[in-house]
Amino acid sequence: MSKLKSILLAVVVLSVFMATPAFPQGNAGCKNGKFIGSYAALVTVPDVWGDGTNVLHQTLRQLTLHSDGTANQEDTSALDIMLSGGTISSEVGSWKCLSDGQLVVTLIWASYTPTNDAVNHPVVTPIPPPVDLLLSGHTRTTHLFSVTDANTLTRTEARNRTYDVTEDPTDPTGGVLGPLVTIVRVYTRVVASDADLLAP
Repeated sequence: MSKLKSILLAVVVLSVFMATPAFPQGNAGCKNGKFIGSYAALVTVPDVWGDGTNVLHQTLRQLTLHSDGTANQEDTSALDIMLSGGTISSEVGSWKCLSDGQLVVTLIWASYTPTNDAVNHPVVTPIPPPVDLLLSGHTRTTHLFSVTDANTLTRTEARNRTYDVTEDPTDPTGGVLGPLVTIVRVYTRVVASDADLLAP
């Protein structure tokens, strides 16, 4: 009888381990797997026009971390005055959970500068306004996040590697490595809610 109990106990223990999810449970940073989802970080642009008029814009960095290990980020200010100041593309890449529970996200994006007919016709006066955009380079950014809680990621460090248009931005050791940035940026999960639908 005791042998039967031992066998049953072994089966139960084995079943428990087989049913354990891929991510361990508990408060272990990104190791609990609950960070997957969409987040937004508020960014204040203090001088939109760059002329000291102090026109403020509240813009968003919209970060999505997918369960397959991919990631993407959009910047809602990207289309602001792009023919005057240039713009950037969507950012695409991937994430990795470190052994200490911190989260690394690497994203690649492109930069574009305004261009106009004066490039092809330098004798034209006055110089016409920009009418198009031209690829000026790529950037590979590595971010370090702490998983603050179930709905908050805190970006603690970031570092850029920049590539000109002749270089391969998929080369992780190419381009020019920039300085470490330690500006803290808080990303908050975009939580689905039916509260607005139920409001009077």
